[in-house]
Amino acid sequence: MTNARLLTVLMAFTVSTGPSLLSGRTLVANEIEGGFDIQEQDSRLVINFASKPVTEFVFKDEKILRPFFANVRLPSIHKATRNHPPNPAVDAVDHDTMHPGVWLGFGDINQEDFWRNKGRIEHVRFSTEPVVRNGVLHFAEESRLLRASGKKLAELHSDYQLRRRRGGFLLTWDAELRASEEDLVFGDQEEMGLGARLSTSLTEKSGGQVISSDGLKSAAETWGKQAAWCDYSGKIGTQVVGITIFPSPQNAYPCWWHNRDYGVFVANPFGKRAGHVDGKLTVKKGESLKLKFHVVFHEGPTMPDLAAIAKEIAE
Repeated sequence: MTNARLLTVLMAFTVSTGPSLLSGRTLVANEIEGGFDIQEQDSRLVINFASKPVTEFVFKDEKILRPFFANVRLPSIHKATRNHPPNPAVDAVDHDTMHPGVWLGFGDINQEDFWRNKGRIEHVRFSTEPVVRNGVLHFAEESRLLRASGKKLAELHSDYQLRRRRGGFLLTWDAELRASEEDLVFGDQEEMGLGARLSTSLTEKSGGQVISSDGLKSAAETWGKQAAWCDYSGKIGTQVVGITIFPSPQNAYPCWWHNRDYGVFVANPFGKRAGHVDGKLTVKKGESLKLKFHVVFHEGPTMPDLAAIAKEIAE
């Protein structure tokens, strides 16, 4: 193995009161050109690359009752997602507890709301501790969906991979919803699926643009329509900075898009617009629903070739 490909994983013990399997460890991965390091805090994993901040994976929060990635940055440290919490001096502060960065949420499962922080997606444990192999950060968690009453409704297994790629980072979010307690009925509304909230300077209101795989442009034109992917980008100085969500072709159902000019966009595989008869999707007790999404955070002097990235991811 050459020095350029040498990967060293170092574990050092620090003081922590966090409940996860990490037990307060700091995991560091170094390569010649830099690498990921992950620091555990009581409620989150702080993720850096080449000693620069990338994101925080928050698995416990008093107000936002589901796991999420906050404050995502590009290698230049430009912010891809809105400040969390929003900074009133530079940000619109709407939906501050619903749009924290990048998240998976469900506005209606058995008439329980896991988008507006009424039901809770509660982190139980890390089933796979954060580890870096071949330059890819990987971890997984087990969660349970609790009704507003506190009664368990279902289980959720989430697998995460984060890797450096040319011009930014690629996050893969692989989820399996398990109907462990009863049949699950997913309703028909726009607040369902994987969403992201763009940095305020990148929104359409600030001069940014939404583009779909079908060539439609603007949040208004793409809203409510199916597409293989959507990109939301704007300019910071001379750089084009943005986020592209690629629902996996392996998913059982296509996604339609809930996109808005103030910076939120959501890939939604539920409801009539996704092709479900009468708008409902039922997962029988004992069965599961798998969802997979790729999220590219990109920056560069021009827009990346998104069709080529889609092909690369599909392979």
